[in-house]
Amino acid sequence: MTHPERVYSRSQLLDHVWGGNVYVEERTVDVHIRRLRKSLEPYQLDGMVQTVRGAGYRFSQSCD
Repeated sequence: MTHPERVYSRSQLLDHVWGGNVYVEERTVDVHIRRLRKSLEPYQLDGMVQTVRGAGYRFSQSCD
């Protein structure tokens, strides 16, 4: 959230959250993103977490 609009790959997110010493499948990020969006949905903020096809995910201040 400190860098809105910056795209992060799954591996970057995994390294930042779990660190490099833990083996976690990259698809785990997708599950957590889905849960985050579901939590934001009642507030119509789920569009703030955006998928950038072929690159990863970004947090956007606009809900486009």
